[in-house]
Amino acid sequence: MFKHIIDISKTHLLSKKKQTIIASLGVTFGISMFIVMMSFMTGLNQLLDGLVLNRTPHIQIYNKTEASETQPVDRFLDASDQLSHTHSIRPKRRLLRIHNALPIISELRANEKVKGATPQATSKVFYLAGSNNLNGIINGIEVQEEVRLFNFKDYIVEGDVNCLLKKKNNTLIGSGIAKKLSLSLGDKVQVMNTEGTIFTLEIGGIFQSGLADVDDVQSYVSLKMAQQLLGAGTNYISRIHVKLHDIEDAVPVSELIENLYDVKALDINTANAQFDTGSDIRTLISYAVSITLLIVAAFGIYNILNMFIYEKMNDIAILKATGFTGQDVMYIFIFQALMIGLIGGILGLGVGYGISAIIDNVPFNTEALPTIKTYPINYDPYFYIGGISFALITTFLAGYLPAKKAQNIDPVEIIRGQ
Repeated sequence: MFKHIIDISKTHLLSKKKQTIIASLGVTFGISMFIVMMSFMTGLNQLLDGLVLNRTPHIQIYNKTEASETQPVDRFLDASDQLSHTHSIRPKRRLLRIHNALPIISELRANEKVKGATPQATSKVFYLAGSNNLNGIINGIEVQEEVRLFNFKDYIVEGDVNCLLKKKNNTLIGSGIAKKLSLSLGDKVQVMNTEGTIFTLEIGGIFQSGLADVDDVQSYVSLKMAQQLLGAGTNYISRIHVKLHDIEDAVPVSELIENLYDVKALDINTANAQFDTGSDIRTLISYAVSITLLIVAAFGIYNILNMFIYEKMNDIAILKATGFTGQDVMYIFIFQALMIGLIGGILGLGVGYGISAIIDNVPFNTEALPTIKTYPINYDPYFYIGGISFALITTFLAGYLPAKKAQNIDPVEIIRGQ
């Protein structure tokens, strides 16, 4: 019986080739646009996430200047009923460097949730170019750890990231600074620290993060060179950047660090809350538009199957009169719907992949993102699995109601009407 159901379904579909093709193309269009939109939008999100989140540690540890929560007068009046009001409160004096930074780093690196912890020493400087002084920041880093944890190598547009290891006074300068001061690879630049001491650095590389606010002020040197710029010892660490194995651990681990070490620990969720919201909204819009296209295609299938039923009334009557049950008739029309969904879905996967591949090879050149050469595409297999699954589900639902109607048709009334 199942073989007969398949044969009859094929006959119905082939007898109305034009309608079958139109219905299949509706599914094809919906699936292909779903794949293209999801591949492009998630690829774009990954690109933007990479610009911000790849260079952003999961936890930033530093000393924060803030007012004391409890003032001396509050301690004195704690047990009394006197009312006090303190205004113009000054923040308590705290060193910029982290106390016992090296032991903290060692303990963090031993934590099973921590992928790595890297120190930084930050110095405010003036870049000197003739009579021009440009405000800036120089970060002292451990180069190999920065490359391993934060993909630092990907942002070098000229030179070599390992230049900081080869020569003590080498620097990786921001592309914005290099442009403003007309500097290029191999040039020397003078910097003056807050104490008025001038140092000469040699440009071993130029980096571009894609964020103008960073590229216009920031440069990198080795950790020892930054400590020398600050006139500090080898234990001077102003920040510790922590990368976790699982970003979801950022909040609890940051709270634990604050409680244990009396420092400020800023987690990535707090630091980039607005950015994460924008990324989630873009993804939500992509899903909403794509699913809407598939639902529109499902309505087209529903209308076409309804037309099939009205046009095949005599066939349905004959089938029931020759021994086919109402359930058999229902299976015939459901199978037709699934065939349309399967054919359209497979074509949609191919068309969607083809369009995505074309977009992936379209040149995309911008000064803000020099390392990006083409438009971003995410070839996640789950998009293709989800697309074909949704095609089959929507076409099944679109065919179920007309098939249910066909099941309840009384062949006697149809034949009597003839």
